[in-house]
Amino acid sequence: MKKSTNKTLNVPNLRFKEFKGEWGEKKLEAIASNKSGKYNPQNATGFIKCIELEHLASETGRLLGFIDGSQSGSIKNVFNKGDILFGKLRPYLKKYLQAPFNGVCSSEIWVLKGEDISNDFLYWIVQTNSFIDLANQSSGSKMPRADWSIVENGIFSFPSRPEQEKITSFLSLIDEKIHTQSKIIAQLKSLMQSLREKLFKQKIRFKDNDGGNFPNWEMKKLGDISYKVDRKNKTRENLPIYSISNINGFVPQSEQFDGLDSNDRGYDISLYKIVEEETFAYNPARINVGSIGYSGSIKKVIVSSLYVCFKTTDVINDSFFNYYLQTEHF
Repeated sequence: MKKSTNKTLNVPNLRFKEFKGEWGEKKLEAIASNKSGKYNPQNATGFIKCIELEHLASETGRLLGFIDGSQSGSIKNVFNKGDILFGKLRPYLKKYLQAPFNGVCSSEIWVLKGEDISNDFLYWIVQTNSFIDLANQSSGSKMPRADWSIVENGIFSFPSRPEQEKITSFLSLIDEKIHTQSKIIAQLKSLMQSLREKLFKQKIRFKDNDGGNFPNWEMKKLGDISYKVDRKNKTRENLPIYSISNINGFVPQSEQFDGLDSNDRGYDISLYKIVEEETFAYNPARINVGSIGYSGSIKKVIVSSLYVCFKTTDVINDSFFNYYLQTEHF
């Protein structure tokens, strides 16, 4: 905020140069509402698009699908194209969408409409930390729900309509670029998976530097090209504690379990296994979902005693073997 001699002006630090003056400031209830009509499938006369919570992607504002609301068995909220949908159940999942069509949605989804602000600008408000923090002041522990009586009393700033349009246009452009890049990344991942499968099934073979064929592949048991490592942390050395994620491999346990590690839980780390560089590790209880990792250049950490840890011999390249672990065959 910029300061005058008398008061703090409600002016953003980053602004398009053609706009001047202060932004307005009101409770959310004064600039938006969550009132919506109700839809009863028992009175349905035909197909209607219905969005459930599972159709809202977390944190991206993307729609994953819809069903026929006339075939559902419960009362739904009615929305119009351009309205803002926000999942009130487990609000920390950040499920929001600007409706691309008229339809109905789960009663666990708020239908928000701008009043003193445009729906386009409201869409970006619901993504702010201020809105999400208010929504997370929810009731219930196992199935928390956002409380509108809390959210509607939140104070939000907003500019004139022309400035709202300029801001939303700019942010939408960035959002579209993110969406385009995400599609490219997804396509590359799919290509990577396809090539990996073909390469390890030897449907695709490379030539050597002279244009000739490489030797035929050998078949060996894993036990013939690896050996277990089982060194315990008997001296209770204060080493970083890691877990294995089926997505990211080796990760600090504090990241895997919401900021907690085994020291916080009072576990005996003398039973933990020491893992050094170039080591593979997996949890036998979760190997079926791909929870196996490669330490690579990670230097001296500890993992639960449940993990099986092993290294490979010089017969096989670790990077090659790590790619093999990601195949459908494995």
